[in-house]
Amino acid sequence: MKQWVLALGLCLAIADAVQADGIVNVYSGRRQENIEPLFKAFTQKTGIEVKAIYESNRLVERLEQEGDRSPADLMLTNDVGRLVEAADKGLAQPVTSAAVLDKIPPNLRDANNRWFGTGMRARVVYASKERVKQRSISYEELADPKWKGKVCIRAGDHPYNLGFLGAMIAHKGEAEARKWLEGLKANLSAKPAGDDRTQAKRVWAGECDLGIGNTFYVGLMQTNETEPEQKEWAAALRIVFPSSPDFGTHVNVSGVLMAKHAPNAANALAMIEFLASDEGQTLMADGNFEYPVNPASNPPRSWLPGHLYAG
Repeated sequence: MKQWVLALGLCLAIADAVQADGIVNVYSGRRQENIEPLFKAFTQKTGIEVKAIYESNRLVERLEQEGDRSPADLMLTNDVGRLVEAADKGLAQPVTSAAVLDKIPPNLRDANNRWFGTGMRARVVYASKERVKQRSISYEELADPKWKGKVCIRAGDHPYNLGFLGAMIAHKGEAEARKWLEGLKANLSAKPAGDDRTQAKRVWAGECDLGIGNTFYVGLMQTNETEPEQKEWAAALRIVFPSSPDFGTHVNVSGVLMAKHAPNAANALAMIEFLASDEGQTLMADGNFEYPVNPASNPPRSWLPGHLYAG
């Protein structure tokens, strides 16, 4: 009887070990409906099960509080700002796999390889097809008084806008960026609110002529079968890629890092390699209307021009 109990315990221990080897725990700041198809493709390819926790705002704080007891293997976010914060707090570990480094350009990953970009979203203007005739615009022009009461945008403390403002400061200096921001604020049609979809809805409703948002939201609206009214919002606008005398179109970068205390580091690496692969990049772009960070991957839907890869 004792031998049988020991044998049973050994079998259970082996089963637990096998199960643990087949898991990767992901803390995701990305929407579940947008990222799950990619998780399923990864599992189908590798046999590794993805267990995800979805939380938009407190992932870095959660990792920090959990410390070396954290079950997290990876953190996925829709903007690298949170990845930079986590890396700076010592919550990430470097990845040196050639399968990753050869696919993701140096300007889209951490200098010490602690985080990696997985996709890009251009920060563009949603221009009313009906009320805005011009086909080009600069970021600087958004502060021109001729647009007074005609611009709408989401809250300024959102990572998308913080990254955008950071780019303006980096290229133009703090004084010029402040002057530009004051002009932009004076042109707002209403208090910043909602997400980028909200700005498209505002353009459709005639509440503003120019909305500021990311490209991928337009693709999501164009293909939204559960809320078909969003197709009308998307149809009412034209995507205009702003430029600047100092830089081109600003992009927000989504990305991933491996947690410092990842209990399933090998499986975490397998997922990062999958995200960087041609297959993973194509799935990311095609399913989420993002630009691949790997320029060799297939471009996203045809309505998103490929000029971001130039230069």
